[in-house]
Amino acid sequence: MSKKSEIEKKTEALLEPIAEKCGVSIYDVEFVKEGGEWYLRAYIDKEGGVNINDCVDVNHALSDALDEDDFIDEAYTLEVSSPGLGRQLKKDRHFENSLGSEVELRLFKPRDGVKEFSGILKSFSDTEVTVTINDKDEVFIRKEISVIKLALDF
Repeated sequence: MSKKSEIEKKTEALLEPIAEKCGVSIYDVEFVKEGGEWYLRAYIDKEGGVNINDCVDVNHALSDALDEDDFIDEAYTLEVSSPGLGRQLKKDRHFENSLGSEVELRLFKPRDGVKEFSGILKSFSDTEVTVTINDKDEVFIRKEISVIKLALDF
């Protein structure tokens, strides 16, 4: 397991009791380097959506827990937020909760000259994602998908 994955896993374990106490669920945790800076991001959710107070409460509690455990060597910025409307689907639980929803996906390499697709998420497995596009089921290999997210509906 990579150092990045270990940090994400340990952070999620610290976050579980905090999320439960605050009445939210964990959507995702990521530890990423952007522009030379490290960011530890915790995405939380709840029925009806999270508000700023939810994010502040979780941020304070998680910050205290991270200071106490102190397992991250790098300097980083902690961010706690909602995953947003166009949330990325990364984990099986994200796919499970999004079955029947409209998704947009982008491939690393074009398929028949096309890299971007949208349709209804029909099914998924460890290796594949099936999306119904124009009444036809299209199967995509998960490793070939650079991003898959819920479509924004305006």
